[in-house]
Amino acid sequence: MVNRGSSHNRTLATRFLPRKPSPYVLTLYIISLFAFSIFVFLFYARSILEEDERKPLLFGELQSEQILEEKLWDSPFGYGLHPCVKPTSKYKAAQGSEHYITVRSNGGLNQMRTGISDMVAVARIMNATLVIPQLDKRSFWQDSSTFSDIFDELHFIEALKGDIRVVKELPKNLETIHRARKHFTSWSGMGYYEEQTHLWKEYQVVHVAKSDSRLANNDLPLDMQRLRCRALYHALRFSPPIESLGKKLVERLRTQGGRYIALHLRYEKDMLSFTGCTYGLTDAESKELSIMRETTNHWKVKVINSTEQRIGGFCPLTPKEVGIFLRALGYPQSTLIYIAAGEIYGGNTRLLELTSSFPNIAFKETLATQEELEAFTNHASQNAALDYIISVESDVFVPSYSGNMARAVEGHRRYLGHRKTITPDRKGLVEVFDKLETGELIEGSTLSFLVRQMHENRQGAPRKRRGSLPGIKGRARLRTEESFYENPYPECICSSKRQLQMT
Repeated sequence: MVNRGSSHNRTLATRFLPRKPSPYVLTLYIISLFAFSIFVFLFYARSILEEDERKPLLFGELQSEQILEEKLWDSPFGYGLHPCVKPTSKYKAAQGSEHYITVRSNGGLNQMRTGISDMVAVARIMNATLVIPQLDKRSFWQDSSTFSDIFDELHFIEALKGDIRVVKELPKNLETIHRARKHFTSWSGMGYYEEQTHLWKEYQVVHVAKSDSRLANNDLPLDMQRLRCRALYHALRFSPPIESLGKKLVERLRTQGGRYIALHLRYEKDMLSFTGCTYGLTDAESKELSIMRETTNHWKVKVINSTEQRIGGFCPLTPKEVGIFLRALGYPQSTLIYIAAGEIYGGNTRLLELTSSFPNIAFKETLATQEELEAFTNHASQNAALDYIISVESDVFVPSYSGNMARAVEGHRRYLGHRKTITPDRKGLVEVFDKLETGELIEGSTLSFLVRQMHENRQGAPRKRRGSLPGIKGRARLRTEESFYENPYPECICSSKRQLQMT
């Protein structure tokens, strides 16, 4: 019994004990384990490599975004240039004069500002005392503001005391005296005004009926050009109420978005009528603008071909075109845009063509309270002064048209350090917009490349003032020169180096 049981147990144990693996199975097992190890190693190695590859890519993307951000907002390289308006050693202090010049400034705010600056230089050349100018009250804007409403009158007199004598009004004994009334020739040089001093032989007072563009842009003595800059950028300071509110509005914009674009959207009734630009308007609107042009006596050209104007680049960009333009440059939808303008023709309906792309829009009316703006009601020039301050102080200035304000702001921003000013190539952009309209081009990378390339050298970088267009002779060439006040380099902007070569 014992022997049989023991034999039975050994049989069971043998049945359930694992068999010794054969060499073939052992080899196969080792190979499988090795292959699995290699697979795991390669899997994790690949993950690590991919992660390492992703890191430089992400860094590169961040770098690209940073570069784009800089290109959008940073001012162009300034070459170490700085304002320089001090008189030269040859400049003599002002002498008292018993000859007087009275002036009726004409046009809008910036046309009057540059005209008054010209008259300061003219008074210096003719050795005359300048009476505080009368401002234009008969222009399209019908603004009743006086000089002291817009400008700091006492500061103007004090700031120029080393250059010319300025008085608030004529002496009582000269108020009724017969005076010479002159329309000085536009864009005249030193010689012309030196000849005009013969008037003092017969008259003690000369009245100048128009002040705009009375001096040449070029070929004036350095001291005369610098005097014009001192008058415009230093003496013609805005009145304290305007300066105060203007600075407050800039601060409020900074609080809202940090950085902002000032867009001079010159899509206003008077400008569209004057230029004859009716693209995108209804027949009724076009007729209204035509009637306005025909009934405005001092606008000489009455019949204008709107299509030719637009193709030639002589029309202001529409709100829709401005939106396309800013998107193509790369500005995001969240960009804060201050609109420096009067009433947009077509109202909110037409403005929606811009705000649908850039909803973060600000106006004076949205930044200031009704109480703050109350004193500016029905005073277009004072409102324009607020727009001017906000535009000069902006991170980027974009004018939709090259009018008086656009030129004055661009020149001032150049003077203050070549702050970024993007001047649309309207003629080139018309071709792009038309291709978008016909479907030959769509918004995207190709459009962005075209627009950015087109404006690479139109962002306010330092350059010398442009002369007249080729092929134009006689006095007509003077009208085609770049305005001195649009680019006061090199006379009022200097380099620390003796020479600066620049195209």
